[in-house]
Amino acid sequence: MRLGVAPKERRRANPARRAELGLVIFGSLIVTAAYILVSIGTTSKVPPNLGVFLAIVLGLGLAAHIATRYLAPDANPVVLPIVGLLNGLGYVTLAAIDQRALFPPQLQAMWTAVGVGFYVLTLVLVKRSRDLDRYRYLLLVAAVALMLSPLVPHLGLAVGAYNESVRLWIHIGPISGQPVELAKLLIVIFFASYFTEKREMLSIPTTRFGNRLVIDPRPLGPILLAWGFCMIVLAAERDVGFAVLVFVVFIAMLWMATGRGRYLVLGLGLFAAGTYGASRLFTQVDARVANWLHPWSRINLVGGSDQLVQGLYGLGSGGLVGTGVGFGHLSSIPLVGSDYIFAAFGTEWGLLGSTTIVAAFALLVGAGLRIAQTARSEFAKLAAAGFTIILGMQAFFIIGGIVNLLPSTGLTLPFMAYGGSSLVANYILVALLMRISDEGSRPMFSRAATATRIEPGSRTGPEPDPAPAAAQAT
Repeated sequence: MRLGVAPKERRRANPARRAELGLVIFGSLIVTAAYILVSIGTTSKVPPNLGVFLAIVLGLGLAAHIATRYLAPDANPVVLPIVGLLNGLGYVTLAAIDQRALFPPQLQAMWTAVGVGFYVLTLVLVKRSRDLDRYRYLLLVAAVALMLSPLVPHLGLAVGAYNESVRLWIHIGPISGQPVELAKLLIVIFFASYFTEKREMLSIPTTRFGNRLVIDPRPLGPILLAWGFCMIVLAAERDVGFAVLVFVVFIAMLWMATGRGRYLVLGLGLFAAGTYGASRLFTQVDARVANWLHPWSRINLVGGSDQLVQGLYGLGSGGLVGTGVGFGHLSSIPLVGSDYIFAAFGTEWGLLGSTTIVAAFALLVGAGLRIAQTARSEFAKLAAAGFTIILGMQAFFIIGGIVNLLPSTGLTLPFMAYGGSSLVANYILVALLMRISDEGSRPMFSRAATATRIEPGSRTGPEPDPAPAAAQAT
């Protein structure tokens, strides 16, 4: 019996990878067709570099697919095609806007290639999800260093917003980025590891308070200190969006780890108190809430609602099927390529196109939660759920802000909005999800299949149980 041959046969016969390949090719063709429409709408001719564009789109998709086929052969086949489609449609939308000097599509394509490279590198380096569990405090220190880096003189880059200096970026030579994008992944890993270890202490009442048993508050001390420090740093940087995102991830993971609804009630209370305090301390928060409540009366004000109102006008002008790719008047929306790319997409693709984007994110979140359900360990379950919450809530916050369902948070739409650090971090996130999915979907016999081959007549296998022979002798 040659057990060592099974993994290669399983990789070749895995239907999930064939389905993934077909979806990747189909998504690439959709992106290429949209790129042709953009060129016709803006220049009235077919793009001369169509073959090069198709080769690049297909090449990046196939590179990620091949890496997944050999490094994570049992991973979910839906995640990667959805990510590629969202990334490609985001690039097409950037190519259609009039603010190419601020948001050059060529630079976005370069960062997409870098993101795919980090996707492959993450799959190569992270062989097992449990390896991340071993270095939780080291990863926490790295996350804190990344979050503090924008406050370092001559390294952090301050940008004015809402009459306040927002410090979110660092610049090293010609390269700039937001280190908090990577820090959020490390924070999720730390939360997952800590909650897994302290799960029973956080969920089972063991301390007597009067005549009642209550949960011992001491295990919450270190995690509350870590979370509170993150909140203080983000407040010092005026990063309202990521502060809200980290808070939601913290409360959601705590609730999933313990199953106690009281933590959700506590989280809602803390959120209400924090929102009230932030609106009194920071002009940025107060302006965003005022723009949300009274958008039509705050036009043409410093830090006013011009972006929100113009985005709503754009979505309204798109109607059901949109103005047409390349025919939308998008220059009136400030910073349309980063904060408001969903408004640009909705203008040119209409309600049907916008619904498609929402459905794609819903499918991505569903796939992530499925990965969390099938994960082999409690740490992997919590980590996958945390990564999925980041993607889902970030998309919900930004889309909700654009349609004026929520106050604007300043976050970017994952995989679609312009930004190199966001793309790279999100591709690393997807790679970690795929690693957890591969472990959870792997058949139980696959570990035994990697054992040494057993030749006929050899005695390298387990010794036979002497009990049956003894029974026959009696």
